[in-house]
Amino acid sequence: MIIPTSKWDLIIRSVTISSYLPGRIRLYSKKLVGNADLGRKVYAYIASYKEIDKVDVNVLTGSVLITYRPQVLRANRELVCVENYIMSHVERRR
Repeated sequence: MIIPTSKWDLIIRSVTISSYLPGRIRLYSKKLVGNADLGRKVYAYIASYKEIDKVDVNVLTGSVLITYRPQVLRANRELVCVENYIMSHVERRR
């Protein structure tokens, strides 16, 4: 068992990474569906980063859409690690 080392680690391990384009990431979590309290917490945490332009959390679908300017985000070492992980773990749909 791997113990999460940050909130990002916990978030990323509990979602499906459904799409990634530089500047736009969509995540899904069944835990978010119908859970407004969790949705507010996820929103507050992700939106607290000044490098992230916009966060949309939809508790009806369990979706989280994150938009950012890649050159701005990549100035933050922690967020670069998160983006690299997301890039390499995005769910490939046929």
